Amino acid sequence: MLLQVLSAKNEDVKKRVIIDICCAKTHVMKISWDDMQTVLALVRGGSLSEAGAELGLTYTTVARRIRRAEEALGRPLFERRPEGYHPTEDALEIAEAAGRMEAEEQAALRRLSGKAQDLSGPLTLTAPPLLIQTLLAPLLAEFTARNPQVELTVLASNGVLDLSRREADLALRISRQPQDTLVGRKLVDQMSGVFAVPEIAHAAAKDPQTPLDWVLYAGHEAPPLAARKVHSDIRVRARLDDMPSMIAAALAGMGALRMPVFLSRAFPGLVPLPHLAAQTYAPIWLLSHRDLQGSAKVAAMKSVLEPWFRQNSAVFTSLS
Repeated sequence: MLLQVLSAKNEDVKKRVIIDICCAKTHVMKISWDDMQTVLALVRGGSLSEAGAELGLTYTTVARRIRRAEEALGRPLFERRPEGYHPTEDALEIAEAAGRMEAEEQAALRRLSGKAQDLSGPLTLTAPPLLIQTLLAPLLAEFTARNPQVELTVLASNGVLDLSRREADLALRISRQPQDTLVGRKLVDQMSGVFAVPEIAHAAAKDPQTPLDWVLYAGHEAPPLAARKVHSDIRVRARLDDMPSMIAAALAGMGALRMPVFLSRAFPGLVPLPHLAAQTYAPIWLLSHRDLQGSAKVAAMKSVLEPWFRQNSAVFTSLS
């Protein structure tokens, strides 16, 4: 089976691109680019709702496009199972071709964006929510004041968005090993400390042999080894799956917690346990795709963020 992808130079024409699938019986089936994208999204997501979320469509539109592709092909592309849509070999082949087309499209758009020297139009930054809430908001305000024609979108996410698919133009990431396919720089090293309400912190420092209550991240098996070496009796009061919940629990007096030192400055109700030394934490990086290195908008955002982090490195490393 041969897939021939016809090229298009603009979006309106592209939506009419027809993929000719020529079979041995010389019967030609035509599947539109929209429908191929939908097959790809359903292969990735496994459900109509997930595919719709990726494409910005309703699940009924996704279902209609899949039916249209199946009618063009003359056989099912997915097995409908209780756990979701399972792709057939034909669906996987169409998805592979659509993935190549998508990658070429995104690469072309990135290269064009990277050449843009005007300070106008869309720019998307992704960053961890707590970093935005505690430190970044004034910097973003400064950027928009300097560049009023730039349409800034900020995606608050702890997840790793795909910059190669242009889910974002710039990413602030807290990571020990950022993706090697991206370019950028380490903005600042970080340290973490152990914090609690004053009563707990002072009691722990006065007598490390007394039991110490702890609030633990759900993904960790135990409190940090450095704390366990000093406190032989640590009692995990609760496990929580995100930092805001852990901070709320600590503020309520449930126990001590480990967190990056920059966060402690936003929560004066929590103080460091003075007898427990700060520990290294993952650095903060500012990253973009290499195709966007020449973009004036990307450079403008970097010109706001990089000097501030450089001048305020102690915010991220010092307990005092």
